[in-house]
Amino acid sequence: MNTKRVPAPNSPSAGDYLIASKSCELMNLQYFLQMGKLVQCISNLVHALQCERGASNVFLGSSGEKFAQERKHLVATSDRLRSEFEQALAEIHEELTAHPVSSRLLNQLASALHGLEGLPELRRCVVARKVTAASATEDYSTLIHNLIAVVFEAADTAVDPTIAGLLVAMVHLMNGKEFCGQERAVGSAGFSSGRFDRALSERMAHLIEAQERCFEVFNSFADDGSLDLWEKLRENPREAEIERLRQRGTAIGRYKDLDPALADEWFRLMSERMDELKTIEDSVEGCFHARCTERFADARNSLAHQETLVASLGAQEPSSQPMLVLCDSGSDQQAGESWASDGVGQQFGRSIFDLVQEQTRRLQQMTDELQSAREALEDRKTQEKAVLLLMEHRRISNDEAHRVLRKLAMDQGRKLPEVARALVSMADVLK
Repeated sequence: MNTKRVPAPNSPSAGDYLIASKSCELMNLQYFLQMGKLVQCISNLVHALQCERGASNVFLGSSGEKFAQERKHLVATSDRLRSEFEQALAEIHEELTAHPVSSRLLNQLASALHGLEGLPELRRCVVARKVTAASATEDYSTLIHNLIAVVFEAADTAVDPTIAGLLVAMVHLMNGKEFCGQERAVGSAGFSSGRFDRALSERMAHLIEAQERCFEVFNSFADDGSLDLWEKLRENPREAEIERLRQRGTAIGRYKDLDPALADEWFRLMSERMDELKTIEDSVEGCFHARCTERFADARNSLAHQETLVASLGAQEPSSQPMLVLCDSGSDQQAGESWASDGVGQQFGRSIFDLVQEQTRRLQQMTDELQSAREALEDRKTQEKAVLLLMEHRRISNDEAHRVLRKLAMDQGRKLPEVARALVSMADVLK
């Protein structure tokens, strides 16, 4: 092997960048420790807004005769939790903006805050009954969607696979619970009126299917403790009662006259279900926080160990004159031998090389383990893009676009994400 020894400038060593790599991991984990508090506040605020939306729906549907006082208490709870969310956001503001990890995350935070600014006006319209129950539900749902999307974008920035997986579980559970809340509103409207027309029945069927898709992903990434709670929810006798009422709501034209009293039973059952889903959310969030704390401690200890090791290696064979080694590839020598030079002692060079290789293997393993979480997030993004394309090109509603996408997948015998990717790809070609 031919080598040229060129005096290197006074520049950082391989050890310096190895330590910087470890420090970067540590900072990322510290960021997610702080982000965990924000995620918890979002979870609490979303649940409060879902409760407020449900009470507002009943209030408007009953012409102001029901849930007036309950709604006032729920509004107060939402305001308190909104303050906690804004405080948590203020605490992480510098980390989010000084070294932004994602422009999409920052943009989604802007959307969520903008939506919260319009909340007082929405409430005034509800109290004055200047909006319909359907319109108010839609406005609340948009606000809630923007908050949940913040957690989705946070999950997309995670580089630790165990943390990313828990955030994927969290955001899909939150989405499933939100679809459950929307189903509660749809069912309340149908049962209180004594009938479900085709649009209402199809809407309920869509929301049921959307929940199942979300919970399926949740099951793939959640921790064991949260999965145990999920199984207990599914085994609750309440679920059979909900299914019985669902069959009435989705059976188009079969039940022409329904007892309006079923609306109260439906609302109670679905509210209980959402409260239990919130308990599972809290379990996932608790596991997420514990995992962040554990990984942060491990990374901090690993960094300290690495700093000590690199320092000791440097002390063993100090370099009298730093040299840059340029190697050609015309040799069969082992890769480790390329470190030997007058400027870097062979033992020291090989030791640093081993440390670099170890870090490289570990980072590659983390990347591989992240793949499934990334795919789950990407599938959701792609399906949303496909639905928007269908809405735009066919001039149809969101629900209709989802139905078209599902029918395409069924007719072609392919999975939903595959069909969505094909649609988005075709749209890009036709631009």
